[in-house]
Amino acid sequence: MSSPRLVFVDANILAYARDARDPRKKAIALDWLFCLAQGRTGRLSWQVLSEFYALATHPKKLAMPVAAVQADVLSLQHWQPIVPCADLFKTAWDVQDRYGFSWWDSTIVAAAILAKCKILLSEDLQHEQVVNSTLQIIDPFAPNAPASGGYSQ
Repeated sequence: MSSPRLVFVDANILAYARDARDPRKKAIALDWLFCLAQGRTGRLSWQVLSEFYALATHPKKLAMPVAAVQADVLSLQHWQPIVPCADLFKTAWDVQDRYGFSWWDSTIVAAAILAKCKILLSEDLQHEQVVNSTLQIIDPFAPNAPASGGYSQ
């Protein structure tokens, strides 16, 4: 029996799941999050949770009630958030040097690598790019993006 494919989720996916302004992206994000929660294969980092909190509570972004966002962040603790540590910084430095990503994107990629994920869901990076021969970036909103079912099992 093979182990499940772990999928790292960037903050923009969490935000779209709560954003009614784009029903298509909301539906896709919710489908991914549901499948990952069901399969217990979703992963994220404290950086992702912080970015989501900032987006969701910002009055000109999602403007969600603080208590609702706090509840979301607390419920996502089951997704085993990666914490900042020396290994995260070292991996992010390597990713930044090798791929030229911004610092913040490098820390997201590094957290996904440290979480042993095979997939990184993000709208902010190049769709289908492979990092370190182990991590594939998927923009779930891209026209040729795979559906959640095949990756979350």
